[in-house]
Amino acid sequence: MTVESNPILSDAYRIPFDRIRAHHVGPGVRQALREAQTEIDAIGEDPSPPTWDAILERLEQATERLGRRLGPPAHLMAVAETPALREAYNDVLPEISAFWTRLPLNEALWKRVRAYSESQEASRLSGLRRRHLDKTIQEFRRAGADLPTAPQQRLEALRVELAQLQQRFTENVLDATAAYELHVVEEERLVGVPEAAKRRARGKAQEKGLEGWLLTLDYPSVEPILKYCDDRALRRTIHTAFTTRCRDGEWDNRGTIARILRLRVELADLLGYASFPDYKLEDRMAKTGRRAVEFERDLEDRTHPYWKRDCAELAAHAGALGIDALEPWDVAYVTEKLRKERYDIDDEALRPYFPLDSVLSGLFEIVRRVFGFRVEEREIPEVWHPDVRYYEIFAEDGTHMGSFYTDWFPRKEKRQGAWMNDLVTGGPKQEGFAPHLGVICGNFTPPDGGTPALLTHREVETTFHEFGHLLHHCASRVEIPSRAGINVAWDFVELPSQIMENWCWERAALDLFARHWQTGERLPDELFERMVAARRFMGGWGQMRQISFGTVDLALHGDLAQRLLAEAGDHGDGDLDTRQGTEVMEFGRERFLRFVPAPLFAELHMLTSFTHLFSGGYAAGYYSYLWSEVLDADVFTRFQENGIFDRDTGRAYVDAILSRGDSDDPERLFTDFMGRDPDPNALLARNLGPLPEPAGRNP
Repeated sequence: MTVESNPILSDAYRIPFDRIRAHHVGPGVRQALREAQTEIDAIGEDPSPPTWDAILERLEQATERLGRRLGPPAHLMAVAETPALREAYNDVLPEISAFWTRLPLNEALWKRVRAYSESQEASRLSGLRRRHLDKTIQEFRRAGADLPTAPQQRLEALRVELAQLQQRFTENVLDATAAYELHVVEEERLVGVPEAAKRRARGKAQEKGLEGWLLTLDYPSVEPILKYCDDRALRRTIHTAFTTRCRDGEWDNRGTIARILRLRVELADLLGYASFPDYKLEDRMAKTGRRAVEFERDLEDRTHPYWKRDCAELAAHAGALGIDALEPWDVAYVTEKLRKERYDIDDEALRPYFPLDSVLSGLFEIVRRVFGFRVEEREIPEVWHPDVRYYEIFAEDGTHMGSFYTDWFPRKEKRQGAWMNDLVTGGPKQEGFAPHLGVICGNFTPPDGGTPALLTHREVETTFHEFGHLLHHCASRVEIPSRAGINVAWDFVELPSQIMENWCWERAALDLFARHWQTGERLPDELFERMVAARRFMGGWGQMRQISFGTVDLALHGDLAQRLLAEAGDHGDGDLDTRQGTEVMEFGRERFLRFVPAPLFAELHMLTSFTHLFSGGYAAGYYSYLWSEVLDADVFTRFQENGIFDRDTGRAYVDAILSRGDSDDPERLFTDFMGRDPDPNALLARNLGPLPEPAGRNP
């Protein structure tokens, strides 16, 4: 199949998403893999003296081109999955996994890379090229390049199976979410739910030819029930359905989790690491699983007094509302009631001031003022859905830095959550600057009739957050794609995203976009003041929740994974995954207990739908959100001191962090900008405030 007939093989900058069909996937992916393998073999068999251009440069070009071709079908699986596309992608997924596994195990290639590392030319390398060579050597060894043949073959089998299991996990969550429907016929059950949410639920019912309202498990449907619905039984039904997705039945993920954990620790063991966290974190800022655990524990101790205070306040207010014992399905409801009472504010009061188009316009203006980047929308035909929009980003000197797609609203064929992905990594080239390409996706409440898409303030933060990732990608000026943009340590990658959220709390920044969608009135001062006053509200509860995820993640991939592998022995039995899946659920329940006010909260944990851990990139790395938050809170203090729109500060941030990708150690990038090591107190001051009165701690 040729480039002309298969859009997956297109080298056009704008990816022809509108032309990619399921029948293109198999032939296109296989041809891309063949071409890449041919080049890899040629590098290994080249008899010429080892040089940078002959080995490192050619290898980089081959893998970058392959990644560019594999990206579009993987992206479509996340935003426009169909049964045919799923079948076609899953058919080639083992071949994709096998290619990436075999690449560093290619003996001839590894000999060439080692020969170059011992050459005179290599000894003279410095800067980015020195770092790239050192990290390439490390990556080969971490992949098993120095192992004997039998362990290498087992590694390949492990990685192929893990890719398939992780894909199955994602598909189960997607299918379980899409399949759930709750038909409500009595309007009194929806008392308290905002009218806009009720209209959407009625629209869903009408689409199915039903009277009444249809509730689903996409988050714009779940959130208003949990936060506003007075019917406690309905809150319980929706909360339980949402948190227990994939616990049994057709889409049961319990056994899949157990097997993923076993295979991950076996992989780490084959490579000589004491644990999977040690393997994953070796090239990250934390370095070891133990240091990540210590970070979580220290932050837990600092957060605990605030969490105890918040638990007591929630329990007291629940009692005032007639709820004798606070249950998991009450938390969002009671929190919103207490926030309304204490600060006279709720998300629905703010939503009219945050129409999506205005939020984006304000975000782009902030980026122009602070960093000097200009964003312009373009109409293009090559999109996967009519909701998709396309933009270009330009530097102050007119350089086209990059382009990006946005896809903001939920669909049944689209996965949950919000994310940013890189599609093309450009940067400095011999012929000039090649623009980057990326995509931002969300699942926000869509427009409703004549009403535009109106965001909650948290969704505004999410928009800024994902755009921070996009800027990190598009602002990169690193000439080696695998060291550019967001290809940094995972506990550093959230710094450029999370720092952007800070502008969502600044009056001068909000004035650029927070205007009522009907009247154009800016966000009133008294509403802004109440919003800021409520910023730290339930901060201890929220931060402890994040700590619990990071702590349990590390325990799952450490203590539990080791035990599951030991229990499995050499063979196991047909019921092993099922039995160990039950063990995983109980382990999760036990480990969450110390982070919750009552046992049922721990029972209703979300492990079976936790895609970040079991199909995303955060396995043994969920702690990185808070690790990066320590960094971003500290970095933003420099903007606060010099002015949140200060161009000199913005320029220094771009030069020291945003444009430099993985060109240097992240610790050095941070100190280049701040002139010192991180100060964890910045996070506590921003999120939690003054220490509460001392309270006893449960053992």
